[in-house]
Amino acid sequence: MSQTTPWKPRLVALDVDGTMLDPATQTLSEGVRAAVRRAVDAGCHVVVSTGRSMLGTLPVLDELGLSAGAVLCSNGAVRLDAATRETVSVETFDPAPVYTRLSSLLPGAQFAAEQLGTGSLVTSWFPETHLHGPQQPVDVAELTERPVPRLIAHWAGHTPEEVAEVLDGVSLPGSVYTIDQYATWVTVVPDGVTKGAALEKLRAELGIAIEDTFAAGDGDNDIQMLQWAGHSVAMGQAQPEVRTAATEVAADVAADGLVTVLDRWFSGGTPSG
Repeated sequence: MSQTTPWKPRLVALDVDGTMLDPATQTLSEGVRAAVRRAVDAGCHVVVSTGRSMLGTLPVLDELGLSAGAVLCSNGAVRLDAATRETVSVETFDPAPVYTRLSSLLPGAQFAAEQLGTGSLVTSWFPETHLHGPQQPVDVAELTERPVPRLIAHWAGHTPEEVAEVLDGVSLPGSVYTIDQYATWVTVVPDGVTKGAALEKLRAELGIAIEDTFAAGDGDNDIQMLQWAGHSVAMGQAQPEVRTAATEVAADVAADGLVTVLDRWFSGGTPSG
């Protein structure tokens, strides 16, 4: 990106929690909402790309005023149409062998299997603020009897660092996992599914050059997306491995670091590279 050649990204992929939404306050600032709206008004393809379920993502779309384009949920396992709020594609995996492996490695962990658009099957009740939508307690047989797009393991009473240590080098059958830096959550999705892989499919469909893509994120599940984008930003509070994956590091989410970056191109002034 030359400093003398005006440049704007044509596809902007944005994580939610820790990037647009401050986990400490669980809110989207007015600055973030306005910055996203400016990008949309400029003709940019803004793609919400999140580990959240479909039910957890829909309210974010409402707050941002996004009513067109693609939305990636469950780390890319689920694609939605922002206009219709209907699913475009869903990838799933068999949760049974994954549950068997994780329950032995994380003794006492509780599990949640995403039921697309309706809620979650859970082995025990999660705190209300942790899962989006209705929870249905079930036994393990029912939890694991059908393929799912996303499985959550929550190891209460432990730290993300402890989870990472236990799972270091571990492979899960037919699936991949990421670890949340804000809670002791392991998010499991189908093998080969990442935000970056889902965005590459979308980019090819839209006919946008890779150098015209931008991504912002802060978590373990954002690493492939940040590496994929032509230009990428890690939020200031991100862990070192996430920061290393990005082109640059912005200010923390609490300081609206994303707004500062987006305003380079979508502030209404002269774009810069």
